[in-house]
Amino acid sequence: MAKKITKQLKLVIPAGKATPAPPVGPALGQAGIAIGDFVTKFNAATASMAGDIVPVIITVYEDRSYDFVLKTPPASSLVLKAIKVEKGSGTNLKKKAGTITKAQVQEIAEKKMPDLNAKDLAGAIKIIEGTCRSMGVEVR
Repeated sequence: MAKKITKQLKLVIPAGKATPAPPVGPALGQAGIAIGDFVTKFNAATASMAGDIVPVIITVYEDRSYDFVLKTPPASSLVLKAIKVEKGSGTNLKKKAGTITKAQVQEIAEKKMPDLNAKDLAGAIKIIEGTCRSMGVEVR
């Protein structure tokens, strides 16, 4: 018989840098998860993704055991990393934050494909281009 799910948490944590300090510790403590155990497992699983922000979905079961699923980094952070800028433009129509090539957009779309709501790569590229436009990043 399947375990009964009591809670599902969604957190965004820097890869390899989870600590028991807020915001991670209190969220896990309220769910009844062993904080130190999660932190070591998460840091080990994300050691190769250093520098990225990783969304994680934690499923907590009735017996206080848990599973977690790592997602791909947000498209906006991948775009900012590609153009080597700290943040996007606050006024995307007036001021551009930078430019990105079609090849870079395709690379980001391929990386994000498992988490995107797109049928094929062309649809995923359009989604990433839309993210770029909203951030004030010009696609060339």
